[in-house]
Amino acid sequence: MDTNGPTNRLAYETSPYLKQHALNPVAWQPWDDAALRAARDADKPILLSVGYSACHWCHVMAHESFEDAAVAAVMNRLFLCIKVDREERPDLDRVYQAAHNLLARRAGGWPLTMFLAPDDLTPFFGGTYFPKEPRFGLPAFPDLLVHVERYFREHRAELTAQGPRLREILAAGDPAAAASEAMTDESPADRAVTELKGQFDTIDGGFGGAPKFPHPGGVRRLLLAFARHADQEARSMARASLHAMADRGLFDHLEGGFFRYSVDARWHIPHFEKMLYDNAQLIPLYAEAFVATGDARFRDVAIAAGDFVRRDMEAPQGGYYATLDADSGGEEGAFYLWQRSEFEESLDPDEAAVAIPYYGLDRAPNFEGHAYHLMIATPLADIATRLALSLEEAALRLARARDRLIAARAHRVRPGRDDKILTAWNGLMIKGLARAGRLLRIPRFIDSACRACDRMRTDLWDGTRLAAVTKDGRTSPYGYLDDYAFLLDGILELMATRWREGDLMFAQALADVLLADFADHENGGFYFTASDQAIPLYRPKSFSDDALPSGNAVAASALLRLAHLLADPVLETFARKAVDAGLAALARHASLHAALIEAFEDASDPPAIIVLRGTSGALAHWHERAQAGFAPRRAVYAIPADAQDLPPGLAARAPSGAVVAYACQGLQCEAPVTDDETFDAVLRRTML
Repeated sequence: MDTNGPTNRLAYETSPYLKQHALNPVAWQPWDDAALRAARDADKPILLSVGYSACHWCHVMAHESFEDAAVAAVMNRLFLCIKVDREERPDLDRVYQAAHNLLARRAGGWPLTMFLAPDDLTPFFGGTYFPKEPRFGLPAFPDLLVHVERYFREHRAELTAQGPRLREILAAGDPAAAASEAMTDESPADRAVTELKGQFDTIDGGFGGAPKFPHPGGVRRLLLAFARHADQEARSMARASLHAMADRGLFDHLEGGFFRYSVDARWHIPHFEKMLYDNAQLIPLYAEAFVATGDARFRDVAIAAGDFVRRDMEAPQGGYYATLDADSGGEEGAFYLWQRSEFEESLDPDEAAVAIPYYGLDRAPNFEGHAYHLMIATPLADIATRLALSLEEAALRLARARDRLIAARAHRVRPGRDDKILTAWNGLMIKGLARAGRLLRIPRFIDSACRACDRMRTDLWDGTRLAAVTKDGRTSPYGYLDDYAFLLDGILELMATRWREGDLMFAQALADVLLADFADHENGGFYFTASDQAIPLYRPKSFSDDALPSGNAVAASALLRLAHLLADPVLETFARKAVDAGLAALARHASLHAALIEAFEDASDPPAIIVLRGTSGALAHWHERAQAGFAPRRAVYAIPADAQDLPPGLAARAPSGAVVAYACQGLQCEAPVTDDETFDAVLRRTML
């Protein structure tokens, strides 16, 4: 790549991913009115390339094709080329991933490569990664470009006629089904657990084969099945999956944090990018697993991952960065891989005697036959026995070794960091750190979540609308369903962890916009885009989880929780309609709808809401007592007696004496409780 050459329009963008392509010889344009108008005026088909900064195969395709002058010349001659950061524009990514799935009859991914008609932006061909030379059963990208453009010219009338039908199919989404048809005698939660048991890898944990993803929603379903029904098989599956992810290669054993997924079924070698959203879901999952099972390993992993986020992904002014790259120095995983000689040079003999077998460097290299990616290969207790050490001494030597290895690794080229602040992912992390901080009694996690919430209110909320992203002082003009739903959910979790003035008002404002701008008033549920936001092809509305929980499901759960906190039947009605709208999808594939199952349960059997009012000492004491044990369906809000400007439904739960508890289920509340014995009875009754 000629780094001294002229720049394209991406040079003026803030997205780190788009800027990575600013010096390509490809005449890239961002997705905006000017680019779309230029394609129409030139009557050129659009080559749309969607990716993100931590995407390894995006980098590969860029190095092979987009930095090659000859390939770029073909692209520029035949197409109007548009680059999109899928993290900044999840609306476009959703639409064109769905179109790819329909056209190609297989799942998409990144980089996503789609070819669009310039007049109506309807796709007519697409794929993901294409190599510069033929391989992997794929055609050479330059040859493909010529054939695609020729096909477009020769079949223009046919493609134009097919466009409306394609858009109609995409807009239809899942076939509609009446709620009565969706329900069976078996509960959605039970069906999901049955499906998960069928998908479970009995050898290595997790679900399915390679590539293997964490699926935190599925693992949490198993934990809940154990907690509620004493399902020992579900407990065993959850523990096996959590240990495999934490003890093998999906976890960074030196500095904490989870990688995105494992390329093999045994969790040995990951794709090395670290995504904020994965860690946001796994940190509270491990904290809950510790509380539910008492396994101290889960607590340690949650703390290590949370401290990684605070250290490497938290912005100085609050909020969390999006990703750490898989590559460093142009090589995937280079920052994390080791040679045995490096280990021996970095450690003294006593430390090496423990660390080498512990991390598996006494075995054959596990990364492409020439390097080691660290995992727990031998239990520390076994190493201590072999070396005639106490377990405490072995642990001290391992801790010293870890510190030395971190120091040695610090001299390497660190992976690139995409430092944009994404509202939706920050909402997930606010919830994750608030919940983990509360369950594990770690104030620094709660402090971090508070700073992030304040950043969202200061920099991404203008008083009426929420932005999806901020970078270098520039914010997007729009927010999506996930931004509102995940942030609302995160604020509610934070309010149950630490009550602060202003958070409730912020949550109410977000809920108001959800109802006004995203709700499908006719059919129930919420669209992914706001009513005034232009979007090609169709307006997405989905209920299934992917790498993120369903925005519809999270919105429903959060609105139910807020409705019950405020005694607001209007919010409850919208939430229930959203759940009803997703029942048909839930009936077909329960295990793909973990978040919707939670919303369904919350609507069918509302969780307990306990409002505490009192003075600081007594209030804090009762709030602390309410955190004991695994109570995933109980939310406790400790509101000072002198709290101001509470909404009427909440203000009605007034202070009385040193401390008082109001226990409610749905919109129904019991008599206030002021004595310890009765409060203990309330806590026992609302454990699950």
